[in-house]
Amino acid sequence: MTKNYPKVSDEYENAINKVKRKLRGLIAQKQMAPFILRLAWHSAGTYEVVTDTGGPFGTIRFQAELAHAANSGLEIAVGLLQPLKEQFSILTYADFYQLAGVVAVEITGGPEISFRPGREDKTRVPPEGRLPNPTQGADHLREKFYAMGLNDRDIVALSGGHTLGRCHEERSGFEGPWTHNPLIFDNSYFKELLIGETEGLLKLPSDLTLLSDPVFRGFVEKYAADEDEFFDDYAEAHEKLSELGFPDDESDDESDD
Repeated sequence: MTKNYPKVSDEYENAINKVKRKLRGLIAQKQMAPFILRLAWHSAGTYEVVTDTGGPFGTIRFQAELAHAANSGLEIAVGLLQPLKEQFSILTYADFYQLAGVVAVEITGGPEISFRPGREDKTRVPPEGRLPNPTQGADHLREKFYAMGLNDRDIVALSGGHTLGRCHEERSGFEGPWTHNPLIFDNSYFKELLIGETEGLLKLPSDLTLLSDPVFRGFVEKYAADEDEFFDDYAEAHEKLSELGFPDDESDDESDD
């Protein structure tokens, strides 16, 4: 189905281009690409197809959503981005956070991801519990991602984004990076999964599920062998995630009361 994306003004487009340049500098300077990618993911991943609620519409800026257990620590990312957001008041938080996620991938060597502006800011915080739990297995992952409107390939491709960053025990109960170079976006997440135990590297129950489930494992093996294919599929999955519920053809009034 063809999407009807909203048209934004020339002034808005210019602001997008300017803030993208500034985001590159800020994220690189603070070495916070993994943190910003997590913010963008967690903002978008609350979308639910059946109710057409949640999603990448800036509600993660509110304390009520930041207080969700899965978002522990993300108030720091919101705070680091806020001074730059204030310089570009014309932009919605919804566009700003999703653009920041795109930049985080690109400046660490990942694929270019299509970005279309025009998301509106909403104020209704989605209920807690829509994001995947890393301690659960394949059925849980499918339940959560299918509820967003994503598929098995998307699940595995997006999991490969864990090539960036590390877990912190005080935030998630787990500690350590997934790869040896957690500030470089490549296909090493999948290679490390197939290697098995590697001293000092993290493997969550949800990571191991990608090996034990035969459908998921097929994608893991494909992406470990072919980084270009991973990049293509990741870019497509990230774009889908960042556009869940966007554009919204329905009246938005009741979502913003």
